[in-house]
Amino acid sequence: MKGFSNRFTDFPDYIIGITREIWEDRGIATLHDYYAKDIPVRSPSGVTIGNESVIAATMATLAEFPDRQLLGEDVIWSGTPETGMLSSHRILSTATHATDGLYGPATGRKLTYRIIADCHANGNQINDEWLIRDQTAIVRQLGWDPKDFARDLITREGGPEHASQPLTSATDTKGPYLGRGNDNEWGERLADILSRIMNADMAAIPNSYDRAAHLEFPGHVTGHGHSDADKFWMGLRAAFPTAKFEINHQIGRADPTMPPRAAIRWSLTGKHDGWGSFGAPTHADVHVMGITHAEFGTFGAAEPTLRREWTLIDDTAIWKQILLATG
Repeated sequence: MKGFSNRFTDFPDYIIGITREIWEDRGIATLHDYYAKDIPVRSPSGVTIGNESVIAATMATLAEFPDRQLLGEDVIWSGTPETGMLSSHRILSTATHATDGLYGPATGRKLTYRIIADCHANGNQINDEWLIRDQTAIVRQLGWDPKDFARDLITREGGPEHASQPLTSATDTKGPYLGRGNDNEWGERLADILSRIMNADMAAIPNSYDRAAHLEFPGHVTGHGHSDADKFWMGLRAAFPTAKFEINHQIGRADPTMPPRAAIRWSLTGKHDGWGSFGAPTHADVHVMGITHAEFGTFGAAEPTLRREWTLIDDTAIWKQILLATG
C-alpha cells in the first residue's frame, strides 16, 4: 500500500494490526504515530480533539479493564492508498471490570460487547474517526439501567450545567475526511432498506430480510428473523417519529471468500416526541448516531436477502440528552 508501512499486506491488515498493537500489545505510545496530532474523534458521548485525548482515554480504559481483548470481526472499507481510505471496523471486545473507573467501583464481572469504528487513514496515519461503543451492553452487564447510568454520570460530572455534552449537530466538528464512501450495489441495497424503514415502510423487513436473519443489536442483544428486526427498528423510530434520518457514509463490498456486505453510518436528529424504546415522549432534542453492518446472500437463484445484521447506537447518550433537556 503506497504511503503505508510495508509490514501490512493490505488495509484490513493495517486496521486490525494497529488495533492489536495499541491495545493488547500495550503499544499505547504508538498513537503518537498512528493517530494525527489534531484528530477529531466523534462518539455518541461527545467529541474529542487530538491524539493526546485518545491516549488518555485508552489508558483509562485499560486501567479499568486490564485484560481487554479486541477481536476484529470485519473491516468494510472504501477508497485508495493514494487518496485515503475509510474503514468501518467491527470489533467484539471481552474484558473484566477489575478496577474502579468510569463505570463505578470494580465488580469483577466479565463483559462482552461490540464496537464499530469508522477511521480515515492516509499515509500510515488515522486522521479522522467516528466510534460507537455498545455502552448499553457494558452498563447492563455491570448491573446498571442505561437511563440510571446516564443520570448518575451527569451527577458525577457536576450536574447539568457542567456535564459533558453528547454528540449533536451543534457539537459535531468537521475533519479532513469529506468522502461519502462508494456506490457499490450492496451499500445501495442496505441504504434502501434503512431508508424504507425510517420512512415507516416496515414491510421492508419481511421483503428484504431472510426469515432466519441473524441480528445483533445494542445491549449485546441477539435476535433472529423478521419479528426481532421489527421490534428493534419499530421501537427506535417510534420514539423519534419526526426526526430527520440521514445516511452520512455508505460502503458496499464484494470480496473473495466473503459474503457481499455493507456498512452504513447514519443519524436521526429531532424530537423525542413518540412512545417507543425511550419511554414517554419528552419533546427533548435528540441526535442519534448509528452504524449498521450487514451481509447478504441467497441459497440459490432467489433474490439475495439480508442474512446478518449488526447495528449499534448508544442508549446512554440518548438518555443523557433527554435528561439534560428535562432535568
